Amino acid sequence: MAQKLWEKNIQVDHEVDLFTVGKDREMDLYLAPYDVLGSMAHITMLESIGLLTQEELQTLLKELRAIYAIAREGSFVIEEGIEDVHSQVELMLTRRLGDMGKKIHSGRSRNDQVLLDLKLFTRAKIQETVQAVSSLFHLLIEQSERYKDILMPGYTHLQIAMPSSFGLWFGAYAESLVDDLRLMEAAYRICNRNPLGSAAGYGSSFPLNRQMTTDLLGFDSLDYNVVYAQMGRGKMERTVAFALAGIAATLSKLAFDACLFNSQNFGFIKLPDQFTTGSSIMPHKKNPDVFELTRAKCNKIQGLPAQITLICNNLPSGYFRDLQIIKEVFLPTFDELNDCLRMVTHMTREIKVNEHILDDDKYALLFSVEEVNRRVLDGVPFRDAYKQVGLEIEEGKFVPNKQAHHTHEGSIGNLCNDKISALMDDVLDSFHFEKVNTAEKALING
Repeated sequence: MAQKLWEKNIQVDHEVDLFTVGKDREMDLYLAPYDVLGSMAHITMLESIGLLTQEELQTLLKELRAIYAIAREGSFVIEEGIEDVHSQVELMLTRRLGDMGKKIHSGRSRNDQVLLDLKLFTRAKIQETVQAVSSLFHLLIEQSERYKDILMPGYTHLQIAMPSSFGLWFGAYAESLVDDLRLMEAAYRICNRNPLGSAAGYGSSFPLNRQMTTDLLGFDSLDYNVVYAQMGRGKMERTVAFALAGIAATLSKLAFDACLFNSQNFGFIKLPDQFTTGSSIMPHKKNPDVFELTRAKCNKIQGLPAQITLICNNLPSGYFRDLQIIKEVFLPTFDELNDCLRMVTHMTREIKVNEHILDDDKYALLFSVEEVNRRVLDGVPFRDAYKQVGLEIEEGKFVPNKQAHHTHEGSIGNLCNDKISALMDDVLDSFHFEKVNTAEKALING
């Protein structure tokens, strides 16, 4: 027999039931441990205002901790006919404890319950993503330092432009990740506010202690206004999606560079054979499929903010079932992006750099700007030096001096990797994950 927290005596048409539940049971498996964690905080608060006895609280907490362990180990199941994770948890409690299990929903709606689950899930996944970005960042800085003296062509309009270096190339993506995490830190702040107690969006006549659940769950603050707490559904996901899209954009560009530079026409880098795939017809092929798939997956992720916006941008205040669909596009994205981060980190560690790219004469004109600047330093006006070198190029008389001497901040000779690393340290410190981890551990361990 199906169980729905809201059902009375009339059973919903089967097709309507299937359509409205949709993929919720599948998506709610992502939320299971966080739903239990939220319930543990909620009932602790209920006991403090007299809606549960201390004995009931301890009994319920013991059972919820057991369910939490099941969810964490991946064996939590939403049974056939059970609508969602909230119903499944309550069913498991009532099977074990009878009517006592039904008391956990006092002062709560499924609306603020799922809001809470989404925020607890999202902040945990943000922490995983930040750690993965940090690992890639430190590897990029390491590779930047390792290859800082190896020159490569820089391009504008896909035309040979000026000397660059692998130090600059690796370091550029490292610094890009710093800004990506700065945006993620802002999204994390928006996520890390407590909606519990807003109920269906209009509060409760029970004397709820919302600050208590905020502290128990390690949130920075409440979503104070109960109407706004509900309006935050979709907004939080969209904001976090923009931050995820920023990281994805950095990875996509790096992947495109890697595919381009790995091709024989460029030959700037080489991937180990075991990191490439072959062709069913061309025996010489070694394809950079990991980077190509990363590019595609990350380009898809960059469309996520638009998807979420289109689902919720024409809704007035209050709850609407439309918001359910956001879970389908939002929840799996973290794992997809983190897989890309993990693989790009693995590939970047194994990249072999061509240390003799500029020996090829086709890169001779790369040093034309260096020659113009050299003459300016010798006293020739810039426009005259520019014209002199331009005419020598047109007449085929230009002879490059393949020495690049750049000293200003962020240039070939002064990468500022120490400054970039300091920026990253500052961003990482600003998340304060330890506050959340300590609060959650206290709830779980009692």
